[in-house]
Amino acid sequence: MFGKIQFISDNVAHVLHGEKMVEEHDLMNVHVVFESMNQRILGEITEINPEFLEIRFLGEFVGSRYLNGVIRKPHLSSNIRLISKEELEELVGSESDGSFLLGKSAIYTESNIVPQINDFFSNHFAIFGNTGSGKSCGVARILQNVFQNPKALSYHANLFLFDSFGEYKNAFKNISQIDQHYQYKFITTNPIDQEDILLQIPVNLLKLDDWALLLQASSHSQLPIIERTLRLAKIFSQANEEAEEYKNHLIAKALLAVLFSNQTTSRKKNEIFTIIEVCHTIDFNFDARISGLGYSRSFSECFEIDSNGYFGESVLITDYILKHVNDDLETMKEPKEYSFSIFDFAKALEFTLISEGFQDNSQVYEDAMILKVRLASIMNTKVSNYFVNVGYVRIGDFVQNLILNGRKKAQIINVNFEDVDDVYAKVLVKILCRLLFEFSKSLKERASMPFHLILEEAHRYIQRDSDTFLLGYNIFDRIAKEGRKYGTILGVISQRPVEISDTVIAQMSNFLIFKMTHPKDIKYIEEMLPNISADIIAKQKVLQPGTCVAFGSAFKIPMIVQLDLPNPLPYSSNCNVAYVWNAYKNKEASSN
Repeated sequence: MFGKIQFISDNVAHVLHGEKMVEEHDLMNVHVVFESMNQRILGEITEINPEFLEIRFLGEFVGSRYLNGVIRKPHLSSNIRLISKEELEELVGSESDGSFLLGKSAIYTESNIVPQINDFFSNHFAIFGNTGSGKSCGVARILQNVFQNPKALSYHANLFLFDSFGEYKNAFKNISQIDQHYQYKFITTNPIDQEDILLQIPVNLLKLDDWALLLQASSHSQLPIIERTLRLAKIFSQANEEAEEYKNHLIAKALLAVLFSNQTTSRKKNEIFTIIEVCHTIDFNFDARISGLGYSRSFSECFEIDSNGYFGESVLITDYILKHVNDDLETMKEPKEYSFSIFDFAKALEFTLISEGFQDNSQVYEDAMILKVRLASIMNTKVSNYFVNVGYVRIGDFVQNLILNGRKKAQIINVNFEDVDDVYAKVLVKILCRLLFEFSKSLKERASMPFHLILEEAHRYIQRDSDTFLLGYNIFDRIAKEGRKYGTILGVISQRPVEISDTVIAQMSNFLIFKMTHPKDIKYIEEMLPNISADIIAKQKVLQPGTCVAFGSAFKIPMIVQLDLPNPLPYSSNCNVAYVWNAYKNKEASSN
């Protein structure tokens, strides 16, 4: 069938046509074996000319195993034949209790591509492609295949699908029909159906870094403000006598700073009243009674200005304020278990603003006011509904609640942010991923409870943010570098890989590349993945919808894979404009 090797150049052999050569279209991208003595080298036909074939070397068969890469080139006298059925099965895989069906080979139409579950799902993976190329359908089909495989029961799977547009609900809502142990859970920021669950994160689980992201902190000077606010919120949450004394101490210190300043009396009064308006207690409020010798005055009455331009009760009010100063309270320890609301945090921020060291520094005070405005915008929108005060919640209890659907364990947890602005959606995803990653790290038996964090429209969340500059790390970069050993695996799905963090893409081990045409994205993939060949890049440019190039640690060689449509489909199809237009037309006609 094949003639002799004419010559070998770099990693390509030029082979003459044989006498019984089949039609050219039957040979393109077909695999052949160069065989001589004990050597069997695998090649792929990449070009067909009138006189010769170009065959690129891929790897070598050693016994029944295939190894990527070629150390020794084949002899010029090697016999060349088509790949055998057994050799092909070694490349595409076979069904077992440790594998899953990916799709059909586009070259060998009677062969399925069946990677090992461990080879694919134990590593970070990326799925890229243009809108309409089949990414969402591909993800749905792959996961449906995993759960429909009777040889590989996946009861302990924890697949978190972070979904920007509510696409996957239709594809997985009836997963329990496959097996009663399989459960699907839909957590959303906008519940509509009865089974929908509102996203709620206990406020006590938020750390300093989470608050910094939520409040869009942009400078290091804002971190001490948030840190002090968080400390005060924890202390004030105890609602005991000592916490109340601490509030009085902070107010008293702020009032003294104003009283002994060089401002005019009327300016002092305005500032003091402003402090009491935003920060007040039983002892410090406008109606609090302050007793003198044989008489009493309300707090506000003590600041009436006399004819000489001074406070009429300056001695009385000064003595009263000094009684509430207790510097020993500054070393008060934070409680280990606490619970407060986002509104309590806002109150703590007000006390932070009047604290010594902040009010006298104009730059820091300006930074604090920016945080205050951003916090107010959160409290005045439905974003505040996603952060709840339900008592002290341990991270393990929160994670357990996430994966439980009623009394049964859910294998697919679909978290939907369809109606949330990108700024807050990204923060919510980061917080949830951080909590899952930290829980994984806390397990005594490493990687005993794997979590797959599959991010649809990943460019919406995994970006080149300023987190590393501000906090010293980006949670997605950290998971990409450290997550595999703890069982926290990223699945990145995107139509714009160029917008995603370089660090994350560099840590991906498996790729499914659907059709991509944007030059910047194609060039970016070439630059970020040095092992990707020009041939793979060329192939993915002309792929049909639902077809992808698969390569990485789960695949012996790069393969063109045709994925079946999922059943049922996700909500990812284009608008049927013709149907809608005709529907309106028909409706109008029927009304006349």
